[in-house]
Amino acid sequence: MVKNVTGYDLCKLLAGSWGTLAALTEVTIKVLPRAETEMTIVVQDLSDARAIEAMAAAMGSSCDVSGAAHLPSRIAPQVMPGLGAGHAATVFRLEGVEPSVVHRGRALSEMMKSQGTLAMIDPPRSRNLWRAIRDVTPFAASGPAGTYPVWRISTAPVNGAELARLIADKIDAEFIYDWGGGLIWAVLAPSEDAGEMIVRAAVEACSGHATLIRAPAAIRAMVPVFGPEEGALAALTARVKESFDPKGVLNPGRMWAGV
Repeated sequence: MVKNVTGYDLCKLLAGSWGTLAALTEVTIKVLPRAETEMTIVVQDLSDARAIEAMAAAMGSSCDVSGAAHLPSRIAPQVMPGLGAGHAATVFRLEGVEPSVVHRGRALSEMMKSQGTLAMIDPPRSRNLWRAIRDVTPFAASGPAGTYPVWRISTAPVNGAELARLIADKIDAEFIYDWGGGLIWAVLAPSEDAGEMIVRAAVEACSGHATLIRAPAAIRAMVPVFGPEEGALAALTARVKESFDPKGVLNPGRMWAGV
């Protein structure tokens, strides 16, 4: 699907609609070649707030960082066993041809040396680490947090640490920061509403949105998975739904009641 006219950006609109606007029968995916090699630079023991600052600096540099994530001290040892208990890890991935990766690795290490203890991870272990971050392995159903609610929260990276703090002040929670702090995975202690009121209040204070990814079936039936829409935005959503699905047969109520 190519957007070359004014109107809806159909690719983004349909990709985020959870099957409520159309049924896709054919999908074309454009991919890039796999990088020749990669390395990960680790900065140990940064606080969440300092990690956000370090990630912003790295992502804004000329080092062409392809991944930036922060694993707090209770999470990092689960995906980086050699790190040792009690150590947080802020990780930066560099990808490309080997001479470029080595050069950028030196430049990034020089930039980060004042932040804390540095370490480098070789390509095989780097790939395993980023696979675990992508799959949110510490919060997997098969792990110790398997029965706990999991939220996926997006916000401006600069607000990530504050948003997590607002949640942690109200309920026992663990976090994984990806996308330089703009994507936060949160696992919360069990509660009657999966921590919805706490999470929604934090998101409202810091701006962003939150999706309930995992909770017991009874709670998922009661708690909205997606953040509520109000006013003009809710009206626009209803009009878009009506224009694509006038008979209301495509996953009605999948995202919001009545839509």
